[in-house]
Amino acid sequence: MRQRLYKLGAMLGLALGLSGMSMAASFPDGPVNLVVNYGAGGNTDVASRQLASGMEEFLKQSIVVVNKPGAMGTMGPTYLTRQKNDGYTFGVVTYSTVAIAPHLMSVPYTIDDFEFVAGFGRFRYGVAVRADSPYKNIQDLVDGAKKGDGLFFGAPSAPNNLAIFELAKVSGGKFEQILYKSGAETVIGLLSGQVDVIVQNPSDILPHIAAGKIRMLASASPIRWPEQPDVPTIKEQGFPVEIDSWLGLAVPKGTSPDHVKVLESATLAAMNEPKVQENFKAIGVDPAGLTGAEYKQALADGYEIMGKAIKDANLPRVN
Repeated sequence: MRQRLYKLGAMLGLALGLSGMSMAASFPDGPVNLVVNYGAGGNTDVASRQLASGMEEFLKQSIVVVNKPGAMGTMGPTYLTRQKNDGYTFGVVTYSTVAIAPHLMSVPYTIDDFEFVAGFGRFRYGVAVRADSPYKNIQDLVDGAKKGDGLFFGAPSAPNNLAIFELAKVSGGKFEQILYKSGAETVIGLLSGQVDVIVQNPSDILPHIAAGKIRMLASASPIRWPEQPDVPTIKEQGFPVEIDSWLGLAVPKGTSPDHVKVLESATLAAMNEPKVQENFKAIGVDPAGLTGAEYKQALADGYEIMGKAIKDANLPRVN
């Protein structure tokens, strides 16, 4: 179903590309700001810059990336809601900042404070252990977690940690989290023996798999990784657990529908470019093309799903 949505979004982007531009031919007539809610160099930032480069070809204007990291990624969306709703500032509003963060902390916005432009990427997550670990699959991991004091796992934040919390719930295994600040630190924690297992993204895991230091036990996403096609998902191994997360764009509430349509058309057209798709895949982010309406629905559905998962996992609120 989701694959069909990607194709539909991409086709719609092409169909709207010219019509969207003609509806507001004078927009934009100058540089546009793109607010990214994580720091420079991370997966979200790199993917956003690749998208911006592709969008510039269609908007015929430069896009200036403005990084606003902090507060579990919610600083960027918060900043975005306070900008002029003239279409000249749009920003990355991720799945985690709308579907997950509000259940864990107080945020000064809701999904209704934005006009959604498009969805443009999907993260993947993998369960990994050291190469010398005795655990060869998820059942081995669960069996190990049922012995003694259980196992330690590393993760920087949700949704990564939710995969293991949910696995503990459905299997009866005991897993204790050690919190890290980043994916890189999480991997170091695994390699140094601080934790037994981690859940991280392709860019964190794949280089160490290639070096023979890490082994992947399962995809925690709904799909297998194309780089590790023989490694099944957690669900395929008999446990009803999966996590998902998306990248998307939004503008402040009240932005002109014509301006939103221009940005949507440029986003979907850029995501249909082979070069942009290849650059996304190189950093382990699956390229996607969802309309603004489709992306908002994905976030609304995710808010309900993740709210239940967080409640079941008994995760404490930060504030």
